Amino acid sequence: MRTRIRLSLGVIWLILLHSLPAGAQAGPLEAVLKKMDEAAANFHTAQADFVWNQYQKVVDETDTQKGTVYYRRVGKDIEMMAEIREPDRKMVLYKEGKLQVYQPKIEQVMQYSVSANRDQVESFLVLGFGGSGEELQKAYEVSYLGEETIDGVAAAKLQLIPRSEKVRGNFAKILLWIDPARGISVQQQFMQPQGDYHLEKYSAIRSPAKIGNDVFQLKTTGKTQFVSPRG
Repeated sequence: MRTRIRLSLGVIWLILLHSLPAGAQAGPLEAVLKKMDEAAANFHTAQADFVWNQYQKVVDETDTQKGTVYYRRVGKDIEMMAEIREPDRKMVLYKEGKLQVYQPKIEQVMQYSVSANRDQVESFLVLGFGGSGEELQKAYEVSYLGEETIDGVAAAKLQLIPRSEKVRGNFAKILLWIDPARGISVQQQFMQPQGDYHLEKYSAIRSPAKIGNDVFQLKTTGKTQFVSPRG
C-alpha cells in the first residue's frame, strides 16, 4: 500500500515539475551552483570529520570507516589527506598525482600513480569541497531534487549524471547534499551500476582551516615498505 502511495506522489511531482515555468525549476539549482562558484573562488583549505559507508549489494553488507579529512589547494593542484581511525588506522594521501595508502599496522604503503587520469581524480576529490558549480555542469547533467535535512543542515540535494561514458561505467549517478549557506558538501553518495554505493557524511566542517604542512606527509618509519602495484 505504501509503495502505491509513493508512486502516486511521484507521478504528481513529475506533473507539477513539467507544468512549472522553466525559470521556476532552474531557480534553486542556479542559486546553489552560484554559491558553489563563490566557495570555489575562495577555497584554500578545508577540514572535516567523516563517516564513510561502503555498501556491497551481493553480500548485503556495509563497511564503515571514520576519521578526519584534510584538503588544500596549492596553486592549481589539490592535495588531500584522509586519516582513518576506525575500524583500523590508515592514512590515504593524494599529492602530486600520486595516491598513497599507509597501513601502520603492517608497515606498508601502497603507491598508485594516477597521472593518466589526474584531472578526473582531482575533480572527484573536490566534489563539494572546492569544486565550482560551473565545473560541475561541464562534467555532469545536474538536477535539483529539493531540500533535505542532514544533521540539522537544510541541504540542497543535487543529482549528478556523468556526461562521460567512462565515468558512468564506474558511477551511474552521484548525489550531493550541499549546504546552501557555504556552498560545500555535507553528504555525498556514489551509486555504482551494479547496485553498490559509497555514502560519505561530513561534520565539524571548517573552511578555511588552519592546516600545517606536516598533515600532508606520511609519518612512516624505517621499517615501512613501499609497494607499487603494476597494472
